[in-house]
Amino acid sequence: MKVNIEIDCTPEEARRFMGLPDVQPMQVAVLAKMEQQMLDGIEALSPDAVLKTWLGMAPMGAEQMREAFMGMMKVGFPTTKT
Repeated sequence: MKVNIEIDCTPEEARRFMGLPDVQPMQVAVLAKMEQQMLDGIEALSPDAVLKTWLGMAPMGAEQMREAFMGMMKVGFPTTKT
């Protein structure tokens, strides 16, 4: 014997009929938080932010850096008067 039962209902109606919880508000909240985290991550990778990070690592200004390189060059090539 073969019995076929066809039920015509929406997913929402089936969820309610089976007593399953409504997770849509939680899903919306999680997706909104993920979207915000992704947007914050993109802002951190902007060219301006990357340059500020890189230049912030160098404690010296341009003039001090030039003087440091000149000092290293003088050590490598000493000038002696005889």
